[in-house]
Amino acid sequence: MTEILSERSSRVVSYAKLHRAAERREQGRFLAEGSNAVTSALAVDRVESLLVAEEEQLRHRHLTESAASRGVPVHVISARAASKLAETSTPAGIFAICPLLDVPLDAVLTDAPRLLAIAVEPREPGNAGTLIRCADAMGADAVVLLGDAVDPHNGKCVRASAGSVFTVPVVRERSVDDGLGAVRRAGVVLLATAADGEVNLDHAADVLSGRVAWLFGNEAHGLPDEVMRDADHRVSIPIRGRAESLNVAAAAAICLYESARVHGAAGRV
Repeated sequence: MTEILSERSSRVVSYAKLHRAAERREQGRFLAEGSNAVTSALAVDRVESLLVAEEEQLRHRHLTESAASRGVPVHVISARAASKLAETSTPAGIFAICPLLDVPLDAVLTDAPRLLAIAVEPREPGNAGTLIRCADAMGADAVVLLGDAVDPHNGKCVRASAGSVFTVPVVRERSVDDGLGAVRRAGVVLLATAADGEVNLDHAADVLSGRVAWLFGNEAHGLPDEVMRDADHRVSIPIRGRAESLNVAAAAAICLYESARVHGAAGRV
């Protein structure tokens, strides 16, 4: 008979601690919740073990079978244990324990990236996860989180990425200056969005056809003045309606899409 781990199990207690960033760093792993995240983690062999709620075994059978076929240990947990591990109001009943995903900036730059999404001191995990998902969808080579940034292994960030945190490299660099300096030395052009930018996005194909990194600030303060001044180009997004501005997620989607479109057009020439 399969052992069902309760909320008092030492393994469950240890995994529940992964909700805290300090504990994730200490253990070198994090908790991914939900079928999207678990599916993506399994696809790239980034799962150490899988946990499934007793009453959700049938619903997630394809995931548990996939894990077992890869030699990943599968543990059945009680409903209370699932609630203890969950960060959502309605637990999905499926969890993966995964090693941390951090990628060194040097490793990304060595591969001569064409498109980077750089977030400067992002604090909101949902926005960071959305940026990671958008960057993945647009074929970006990596997402770089600079400065005092949210942990991309935060549960809300992982869920907002819809699994993309496993499929696009994510870099964390504590020093904004060091990070931007390394990107520029690698021959990547730094672009920042600004309402009064000297380059209009509608006419930016020449700039976007090269190797570029888009710089995005956080929701509360935008890009710091010194980072804005350090950009090679300031790009304005045309607003044709009555909205005064765009939030970071919308601006990022537009900019990354336009870069991907230009790169795709250049590749077909």
